[in-house]
Amino acid sequence: MTNFFQNCIDGVMIGSGYSLLALCFTIIFGIMRRVNLSFGPSIMLGAFLGTWCFINIGFSPVIVAIITIIGTIFIGIYVERLCFSAIRRDMAMASMVSSFAIWMQLEELSIILLPERTYPFPALFLSGVSEVGPYFLRHEHLLNLGISIFIMLCLVYLLSHSRFGLAIKAISEDQKASMYMGINPNRIIFWTFILVSLIGGMAGFLLLSTDQQITPHFGLWATLKGLTAMMLGGMGSLVGAVLGGLAMGIIEAQTQWYLGNEYRDLSVYLVLFLMLIIFPGGFLGNNIVQKNKLAYRRV
Repeated sequence: MTNFFQNCIDGVMIGSGYSLLALCFTIIFGIMRRVNLSFGPSIMLGAFLGTWCFINIGFSPVIVAIITIIGTIFIGIYVERLCFSAIRRDMAMASMVSSFAIWMQLEELSIILLPERTYPFPALFLSGVSEVGPYFLRHEHLLNLGISIFIMLCLVYLLSHSRFGLAIKAISEDQKASMYMGINPNRIIFWTFILVSLIGGMAGFLLLSTDQQITPHFGLWATLKGLTAMMLGGMGSLVGAVLGGLAMGIIEAQTQWYLGNEYRDLSVYLVLFLMLIIFPGGFLGNNIVQKNKLAYRRV
């Protein structure tokens, strides 16, 4: 049982980063009812900018983190202006296809910036291990968990106790009704993209600083991890996004220990497949599925 609980601890620490990615996808999906496929590549290109500065200029990890976050924010603004703002709200398929096209564009830009397959990525702190009873805690994982929890708490406070958060909720419920309340949906959506890009940049840096390397496949990896965690927890549910990310981290850690690294991702997708059969909306997303069914019946 010691190995099982050790894997759970490792899974929660790694899964906290997945939860941040899932929260970003959930916020965008909740306010626009669209999936931004270029979100992961946006983080990747921001991280590539930081990596380029780290390799060629020798910036410290803190400066690399700032460059990664700022780069991700500007790329997020580019995606919002070009992909989502320019396309009407009722053309969800067109916006999804255009976000995929931007994904390819950002991936090509990252290859031009750094043509090699793998590059070193700076660690925020030196790695180390602390022993607590029979369990081992990696210092970088503890740091990532602490920062992730702090970001989540700040996000919950922002969405629950600010006019900006209430505006996001109002637009998520009914965009036309929110306009009659004096809310400018376009402005709120713009600042929402900045918010999720900020969180995504921080999540990307934390995940990459743990692995200490980056490849052009990180964009695809981040997109799959975020979407899978969101679907596990429930599309449209912030609490579900957190639980989905933590559950995915635990599943990966257990599978890697008992079956091997080659089955780690396969096990998550298998659990997701079974989950969507039993609970089509995920852990906490069934109420959203029921609302959509009622809406279609009314139409």
